[in-house]
Amino acid sequence: MEENMEEGPNSKGCFECCVKCLGVLPYASLFATILLYAGVALFCGCGHEALSGTATILQNYFEVVRAPMETLDVLTMIDILKYVIYGVAAAFFVYGILLMVEGFFTTGAIRDLYGDFKITACGRCVSAWFIMLTYIFFLAWLGVTAFTSLPVFMYFNIWTICQNTTVVEGANLCLDLRQFGMVTIGEERKVCTGSEKFFKMCESNELDMTFHLFVCALAGAGAAVIAMVHYLMVLSANWAYVKDACRMQKYEDIKSKEEQELHDIHSTRSKERLNAYT
Repeated sequence: MEENMEEGPNSKGCFECCVKCLGVLPYASLFATILLYAGVALFCGCGHEALSGTATILQNYFEVVRAPMETLDVLTMIDILKYVIYGVAAAFFVYGILLMVEGFFTTGAIRDLYGDFKITACGRCVSAWFIMLTYIFFLAWLGVTAFTSLPVFMYFNIWTICQNTTVVEGANLCLDLRQFGMVTIGEERKVCTGSEKFFKMCESNELDMTFHLFVCALAGAGAAVIAMVHYLMVLSANWAYVKDACRMQKYEDIKSKEEQELHDIHSTRSKERLNAYT
């Protein structure tokens, strides 16, 4: 019985602590962070593998060879894009953590204005800086989404031709890399319908897998755009709440100061009356 009596208050205190933590949790920022991480992971993972599949297709079926190190060719650009993807993944992992921390402190400052959290001019400047930076990242992800749609469109055309080989059997259609700017005008790297390379490319897993990976990467970029929009709404709302809270805080400070002055005046007059009476 004594053990149960001792466990009761401890469990109640733990429950109250959990409820308090859940009350301070910024759910809007948490949802945006999860969406951002999911979109960035989908874009970076699928984009990396899609670029590797593109390099394999170019080397196996279009006979594209790697140029010397001092020359910038399509395979070198693919390697550079892979490193860019590594940087994007690391940067937005850190940025998501920073936005979550900002959401925690802003939520705590709003809900506990006179507690441990204090709203300062520095905190307001940080919130405004995050709004500006998030808007820039929003525009950047819009550009990434538009850029990612280009290989999706190209692979969709190739995939459609492969799916309709019986329709284009009599036609002599060629996929020339010079049309896409992947090789110079002097190089002739093309695959025509009816050739053995064309049928091997259509039957290979690289083409189908690379096409669907680019589609998933495009979906991930779109999810990142939605996450940036959600962050902008959250940060703007937090900024408005913090601004109102700062005004309320100034009002309360002025009110308490005036009340203290009135209390001092009444105390002084009471002392004067008491002295005059005595």
